[in-house]
Amino acid sequence: MKSYKSEQSGRSMVEMLAVLAIVGILSVAGIAGYSKAMSKFKEQKLADQVSTLTANIRTAYSSQSSYAGISEENIISYGLAPTDMVVGETLNNAMGGSVAITTADVGGVADLGFSLQFQGLNKSSCMYLATSDWGSGQAGLSSMNASSTAAAGDSVASSALPMSLETANEACGDCGANNNTCSVQWIYF
Repeated sequence: MKSYKSEQSGRSMVEMLAVLAIVGILSVAGIAGYSKAMSKFKEQKLADQVSTLTANIRTAYSSQSSYAGISEENIISYGLAPTDMVVGETLNNAMGGSVAITTADVGGVADLGFSLQFQGLNKSSCMYLATSDWGSGQAGLSSMNASSTAAAGDSVASSALPMSLETANEACGDCGANNNTCSVQWIYF
């Protein structure tokens, strides 16, 4: 009987290493793509939350003379907040930050409007929300503020809606890409 010697052993190890290298490269590219897609998904989810919450509040209070007494607790108890935002007795946005809802003075008249503020945003989300058109051609939205910290004194306000990229970058610039310290506030009447 003749014995055949196989010379495949050296090449199969090299081929296996090449396959592993290709799989590794594709995995890294896939993870980066997934991360970017999730970031865009969260930004769109933020926009949906702002729109839904604002529409629900304005509809519920349309027959009221003011927004007196509006609060996160009342919005939750009235069923006006999307269920994905409700965490116990608080409201959280898609980035995991808090949501603040208060009354706002309009033209010197107390409680004639309301303020909606999304906190805990990264720079990308802050820029996205600040530069989106929230109905600037319609009555209701009077101004927007964006800030790289939660302190109102550090905010950049804009009555020219939507905010320009330059203004939004100035307002959102110091919170960093992954340092979720930005906030955006909308004031409606």
